[in-house]
Amino acid sequence: MPDENSGDRLKDIRVAVLIPCYNEEISIGRVVRDFSELLPQADIFVYDNNSDDRTREIAAGCGAIVRQEMMQGKGHVVRRMFSDIEADYYILVDGDATYDASAAPKMLAEAATKGVDMVNGARITDQAAAYRRGHVLGNKVLTGLVMSIFGHRMADMLSGYRVFSRRFVKSFPISASGFEIETELTVHALELDMPISEITTSYFQRIDGSTSKLRTYHDGLRILKTIFSLIQREKPLPFYLFFCSVFALSGLLIGNTVVMDYIRTGLVPRLPSAVLATGLMLLSGLCLLCGIILNAIKHARLEIKKLAYLSYAIRIAK
Repeated sequence: MPDENSGDRLKDIRVAVLIPCYNEEISIGRVVRDFSELLPQADIFVYDNNSDDRTREIAAGCGAIVRQEMMQGKGHVVRRMFSDIEADYYILVDGDATYDASAAPKMLAEAATKGVDMVNGARITDQAAAYRRGHVLGNKVLTGLVMSIFGHRMADMLSGYRVFSRRFVKSFPISASGFEIETELTVHALELDMPISEITTSYFQRIDGSTSKLRTYHDGLRILKTIFSLIQREKPLPFYLFFCSVFALSGLLIGNTVVMDYIRTGLVPRLPSAVLATGLMLLSGLCLLCGIILNAIKHARLEIKKLAYLSYAIRIAK
């Protein structure tokens, strides 16, 4: 827990609140005002993603620094924010007023006083409309899958409410374009063994008239595809060993009868089976070779990521 004097210790820390937005005219004013009041030393940035309502005007009227990203998708917006904005710590939050702004000082103090690179806001709620059962189940399944592969250090992988250090932001190679960005943020921290933390925060239902941009099944499938791609990229040896084993076992099962016939008769009467078994064993060997080569490349990439990460000093509040 941050100590009572953490507020004074954070006065000299440069803080940027990053709010990606798309058609959030109903809620953006509340979000900007809440964070401005709770973090008066912070710069509030609203990046609009081609809204066709009054999001930009309302955000600017509430005192936010408003900019625009033309490439559609949350991943593109976050990439632009991370590239453009300079700060010691960054607070990323959605513009839909579903996250509790009062948790921001606590999350910021956790990061800045302890040198934590990412503080995740794990969502809790008693409002059924805020966090539907299908979304809760999907989050648990996807989070459990990623944690089982990359390490059990987080309970809510898909939260859009996080605090980052400068060295996290400037070393993060974003490739996601949409809502799968949260998965990439999580895996980046886990792969580099960064110091991370998680704080529970209230999660609210949307303001009346505001609609969610999340498409449950479409975005869920995109997140699952991203997880699959990250496993292939970040854990190539076990990934390809799985397929190597499948092809090898299939080849042995099919080829066993061919070999037994040859031992017994000296003939190969099942030529198609022999060809298929040979092909499967060749595929098994290729998968093993791909896994070994890509694993070596992965280690080289990881070293480059760590060097980029370590090239930035972290600012700790004294």
